[in-house]
Amino acid sequence: MTTKTLKRYQEKAVDELLLKTRLLLDKSLDKKTIVFQSPTGSGKTLMMTEYIEQLIKEFEDTDLCFLWISIGKGNLHVQSYNSLNQEFQGFPDVYLLEQEFFGSRETITRNEIVVVNWEKLRAKDNKTGEWKNILMKDKETTNFRELIRNTKEDKTTIIMIIDESHSNSTSERALELRDKVVNADLTIEMSATPVLREGEYNEKVVVEPNDVIEEGMIKKEIIINENIGKIDDDETTSQELIMQAAFEKREELRQLYQKMDIDINPLVMVQLPSGEAGEDKKEFVEGFLAEKDINYENKRLAVWLSEEKVNNENMFVTPNDSEVDFLIFKQAIDTGWDCPRASILVRFREIRSIVFEIQTIGRILRMPEAAHYEEDNLNKGFVYTNVKSLEVKKETYNPNIIKPIIVKRKDVYEPLKLKSYYRNRVDFGDITLSFYKVLDKTFCKYFGLKIDEDEILERNRKKVGQKINLENLDNRDEIILDVHLDAKLFDALPEHEISGREADLFSEKTLIAANLSQDDLFHAFESLIRVNLNGFSFKRSVPTVKQALYRWFRKYLDINLVGNGIIYIQNITLNNADIFSQLFDRATREYKPVKDEEINKKIEEIEEWNNAWDIAKSRNLNPHSYKKFDYALSLYTPCYLNIDSGVETDFIKYLENKKAAVKWWWQNGNEHMSLNFGIKYNRKSTFQPDFIVLFENGKLGIFDTKASGNREDDNKLKGEALQKYITEEKKNIFGGLIVKEGQHFRINEKKIYSSFQEKPNDWVYLEELIN
Repeated sequence: MTTKTLKRYQEKAVDELLLKTRLLLDKSLDKKTIVFQSPTGSGKTLMMTEYIEQLIKEFEDTDLCFLWISIGKGNLHVQSYNSLNQEFQGFPDVYLLEQEFFGSRETITRNEIVVVNWEKLRAKDNKTGEWKNILMKDKETTNFRELIRNTKEDKTTIIMIIDESHSNSTSERALELRDKVVNADLTIEMSATPVLREGEYNEKVVVEPNDVIEEGMIKKEIIINENIGKIDDDETTSQELIMQAAFEKREELRQLYQKMDIDINPLVMVQLPSGEAGEDKKEFVEGFLAEKDINYENKRLAVWLSEEKVNNENMFVTPNDSEVDFLIFKQAIDTGWDCPRASILVRFREIRSIVFEIQTIGRILRMPEAAHYEEDNLNKGFVYTNVKSLEVKKETYNPNIIKPIIVKRKDVYEPLKLKSYYRNRVDFGDITLSFYKVLDKTFCKYFGLKIDEDEILERNRKKVGQKINLENLDNRDEIILDVHLDAKLFDALPEHEISGREADLFSEKTLIAANLSQDDLFHAFESLIRVNLNGFSFKRSVPTVKQALYRWFRKYLDINLVGNGIIYIQNITLNNADIFSQLFDRATREYKPVKDEEINKKIEEIEEWNNAWDIAKSRNLNPHSYKKFDYALSLYTPCYLNIDSGVETDFIKYLENKKAAVKWWWQNGNEHMSLNFGIKYNRKSTFQPDFIVLFENGKLGIFDTKASGNREDDNKLKGEALQKYITEEKKNIFGGLIVKEGQHFRINEKKIYSSFQEKPNDWVYLEELIN
C-alpha cells in the first residue's frame, strides 16, 4: 500500500463510503448499492483506491475481493488497470480479467482486484442470444460466470465498483451481467452524473463540485469561442477560423506556463464528426497543422481513432511535458480518459445539433497540477466550434461552468483603476478534520485517559465504565397508548404538540415501551450531535463529528467498527445522552479557536488585492444563469443579466429612466471570482456590491440593493465596509446600501449603519444625490 495525500473533500468522501459500506454489509438486503456521485476531475479513482485500502485494513478478518468494472469503448480498462497499479504500488494485487483469468484460475482470492472490460463482457449474439466473449462461454476451462460462482462458494465477499456507471450500465444485458451473473455483495456505482433514481439504491455519497473547484482540482469555467467574432457562412473559412483560434490560444497558454516556469505543454483535442464527414475534417486538420510544422513524424500530432492510432500511447500523450500538441479523436475517449494538460477542445459542425454538456467537455476540465494558478487564463478551459447555434445543456451538478455567451464592454468606458479584493472561499461554516484531535483531548480529559495511549485498553474500558454505562444498553422508546383527550382541555396544553408527559395528565398508564427502529436510532443519534454544534453547519459538520467519535471509540476502547460496532457506539451515546451532549458541546466550543486559526492561515495564503481593477473588456456567460434584456445604458452589449430579486429589477428600470444623469451602469457578477469587484469585510469575507454606475457629472456610484429588514446583521457589516472603502479610496465615489420604500429608493451613506426600521432618517432619497 502507498501513502496518499487526499484533499479535504476526498477524505470526507472516503470516510462516508466506509461508513455506509459497514452499515450495508451488516444488513440482509438484495442488490446492496451505493451511488458515489463525484464531479469529473475530482479524483474518483484516487478516492476509490484509498477506500479499498482502508476497507482491507478494517475487514482484516474477512475475505474480500473487488471487481473493477471499466465502462467505455477502446482500452479504457487498460488505463484503469495502469492507474490502479500506480496507486497501489504492489499491494493489493491488480489483474486484468482477460490476462490472469483466461481459464487458468478458478477463483478470485483474498484482497485481489480484477479489472473487467464491461463492453466486451456483456456482448451477446443478437440472433442466438449467446454470449460472444470467450470468457463468458461454456468451455473446458473456467469461464467468468463459473469464476464468480466459485468465489462466492469460497465465502469471499465480492465488492463490485462500476466506473463511469452512467454509460451503458442500465441496458438489459448490463443489468443481467450485474444482477444475475455477478450479483455482488455490494455494488458501488461511480459517476459524475449517475442514472440510478432514488429507490434504486440504498445509500448515496455526493462530492460537491464547488468543493472540487475550491481545492483547485478542476477549472473554474469553460469558455466557448473566446474572441473569435462572428463565424463566416463559408464552411472552409469557419473551420480554418476555429483551428487558427485554437492554435493561437494554445500558444498563448504555452507562453503563460513558460513565463511561470511551469513545464506543461497544453494539449488541443480536435474532435471529428462521425461518418464520412469525419474523414474530410481529418484531412483538413492534418493539412492545416502540417503548414505549422505539426505532424506525426515530429510527434507533435497524435490520432486516436478506432481504425487508426498514431503517437497515442497513454504514457506518451498524457504526461504534462509530452511533445504532442494536438490530438485528433472521435467518440472513443469521451468518457473516462484522463489527460489533465488538455486545455482546448475543437469540435466541428455535425448534421445534428451539438449539445455541450459536462461529459463532453470533461476532457478539458482537470487542472494539470491539481491547483489553480495566479494567471487566471490557465484556470479556464476553451472550446472552439463552427456551429451557428448550439444548445448548452444545463449541468445538474455544476450549473454555471460552460459559458458560450460573449458580451463586450462599450467604447464609452474609461479606466476606473479601483482597488478590488478577492479570495477563494475559505470557510463553509463546517467542522473539519482538525476536530479529531480536539474531540480526543476533550473525551480523554473527561474519562481520565492519556492522549494517544491506546495500548492499555482494558484499563481504558474500566475508567470509561466508571462514568458511563457500557453494558445493558437498550434502544427503547416510549409511545403514547390509547389516550383520550377532552376537546375542552386542548387550550390548557402548554405547547402545540402532545407528548407523553402531557398525555399523562389525562390518563393513567398511557405509555408503552417499544424498540427504536434502526432509522430512528440513527436520527436520534444525529440529532444529539446537531443540537451541540454551536453554530457550525449541520450538513457539512455531522459526518466529521461522527467519524471523530467512531475513531475515538476504536482507538481507546478497541471497539471494532465492522459488524454492529457503529450501532453499539450509537447506543452507548444515546444511553448516556446527558454526558455525551455535554462532551459534544464542550468539544465544539473548544474547537472554535482551532477553526479560527485554520481560517486565518488560509486567508493569508489566498487573499488577493488588485490595486488597478477595471471592468473586463468582455465576459463569458452561461445561458441557464443569464437572460437577455433590452437595456440601453448597460455597459455590456448585448445585455445579459442574472437577476435574483425584484429590487434589482426595479433599480435597473430606475437607472434606465435617468438617461440625462446616468452615463452607464454595470451589474457586478454574483459568481465569486476575481473578475468581479470586491470589498473585504468581516475579516474573512468578500463583499461584491450589485452595481457600479457612472453618472454624467463624473461621479461613480457603488450600490448594493437590499430587501428592507432582511439579514440586517450582515447588512451592517457590508454597509460599514463599503463606507470605509469609499473614504479610503479618496476618489469621486459615493454609494451605499439601497432599499426601496414605497415608490422611492433610499440610500444609507452613514459610517455607522442602522437599518431603515431603526433609523429611517439615516436613509436619504437617492434622487436627491444624483440630480
